[in-house]
Amino acid sequence: MTSPVLTAKPGLPEWADCVRRKYVGGEASVFLLHGNVFDEVLDGDSWLSLEDFIARRLVDDNKTLVLSYGPASGLVALKGKSPEGSSGLATAEVLKVAEQMLLGADQIALIIPYADSIAPAGDEVMLSSADRTVIVRLHQWSLSQRLASKDNVVFLISETLTGISAKLVSGPRIAAIEIPLPDQATRERAIRKVDANIPEAQVQRLAAQTSGLRAVNIRQILTPQPVEGMADDARRKLIISLLPNAPDNAERAQRLLPLTVGMSSGDIQKLICAANPGATTPQSDPYAEVLTLVARRKREIIEKECAGLIEFVDSKVGLEAVGGNAEVKEELERIAADIRSGDPTRCPMGLLFVGPMGTGKTFVTRCFAKSSRLTAVALKSFRSKWVGSTEANLEKVLATVKAMGPILLVIDEGDRSFGSSSEDSDGGTSSRVVARIKEFMSDTDNRGKVLFVLMTNRPDRLDTDIKRAGRLDVKIPLFYADNAREVGAIILALYRRYAIPDSFNDSELEEFSARLVGYSNADIEAVVLLARNASAGSPGIDALGRAFEDYLPSRDTSMIEYMNLLAVFEASRRSWLPAVYKDMTAEEISRRLADAREKCALRGMR
Repeated sequence: MTSPVLTAKPGLPEWADCVRRKYVGGEASVFLLHGNVFDEVLDGDSWLSLEDFIARRLVDDNKTLVLSYGPASGLVALKGKSPEGSSGLATAEVLKVAEQMLLGADQIALIIPYADSIAPAGDEVMLSSADRTVIVRLHQWSLSQRLASKDNVVFLISETLTGISAKLVSGPRIAAIEIPLPDQATRERAIRKVDANIPEAQVQRLAAQTSGLRAVNIRQILTPQPVEGMADDARRKLIISLLPNAPDNAERAQRLLPLTVGMSSGDIQKLICAANPGATTPQSDPYAEVLTLVARRKREIIEKECAGLIEFVDSKVGLEAVGGNAEVKEELERIAADIRSGDPTRCPMGLLFVGPMGTGKTFVTRCFAKSSRLTAVALKSFRSKWVGSTEANLEKVLATVKAMGPILLVIDEGDRSFGSSSEDSDGGTSSRVVARIKEFMSDTDNRGKVLFVLMTNRPDRLDTDIKRAGRLDVKIPLFYADNAREVGAIILALYRRYAIPDSFNDSELEEFSARLVGYSNADIEAVVLLARNASAGSPGIDALGRAFEDYLPSRDTSMIEYMNLLAVFEASRRSWLPAVYKDMTAEEISRRLADAREKCALRGMR
């Protein structure tokens, strides 16, 4: 019996070396490669597709014949002579020909890209007879001692595991190996290859900025293909004209020239103004415009590739714009600093913001993202009635999010996303999606890299296991302001946010604020904006008073009290509670919560 051999080679990516070790160790002769399979691999000075990398780098020294089969291309040789008589045959017949070769000769590698198109996922009773035949044949190859003894190897390639037959994914002799998105070191190598003249310090910054992108994306951003638009000379002159007095304008224009291919003059002007407001002065950060442009292109690429399942969270203001809640803001600043420090042991796995509607949960989260200087994305609508590619899209999203870390992953209205459901009318898709996200949330490898931020005013609707330690470690309650001082802090923060000059003194503000105690943050904001719109200049206390008298808040005191008690019940710290709840015992909180729940139920409120 011939021992399988794949020679140890320096410089192999980790996933490729894992293939080598498992093959040499006799664990498998059929490999299912998934994940970042459509990227380019930088091998020395060459950019190779995954198929070419396997054929020319991984197995080239050990295989005399390397074949590739796809429904569109047929059975072709990447090394050696292409077999005769296979063109025009159906997939099942081609694999029968390939099987005869694998069992009859030594040192053959067979690569099957788009394996999910010939061995798709789904209930076998719903698959065609041809699909079932292909799946069974591939499964039998993995169990064949005869095939393994021939020093032959088969690579099945699928972007996601969820798209390929479960029989193959769970096969005991099929090794599923994920190809990850490029890490920091790999991105640095790609950037140096694209432009060897970029200073090393800037290489590291660009590599950090491009986290979550494929190597091919990085290559396209830094060296885009010519498209119809402004010519090079016109763009260079435009950039220089936007920097008329900057002594480094020619150098900056040259750096931006390849990156602005296809951009309009308006886009270029916005880019320079956004990256450097003082564009007419020498730039202290010579790569600010480049980093701004890369961030913009990265955002476009990731939102497109994630099929609308995520959106980037933007905020122009940080936690300084949040009125009151001093202790909560201090805790959020500490968490952000711990994430940036790179010490995962100090970082929670997730945050849960709870409290009645109108307490500013979404606004605080956005401000937290801004102040933390972390990238933040919101996961959207993953409990819709998707079909087919839902799980596959989710895997792509989670892989991208993990590669972009450290990152905030925001889920608003978490009770709708993770709430219990008595019936599942989408064939189990929603339950599988939610289960996968829960699994991802509790993966300790993500600690310090992905921080989940969930928001809800009905934590009682969340599955209990989503709130457990190891998923949502810190539960932060937000309440309506319960004293004049807190209301005053919110009013001043609103004046700053909307650039409204204030003309009242402290005693006037405190006296007026007492009238708004118990109002939601959203209601206080509505009063301030009503006063601003009704006054020609800066709204003073009189204008605020008139707005207060005119404004009619929408209030449901029973439900608000119930949501308050839910927030108290879930809170991680007693020090975050309003005075009225701070000294309550756990038994008293539970009793009042039960009474409030019964009261709401009697009114038909759920």
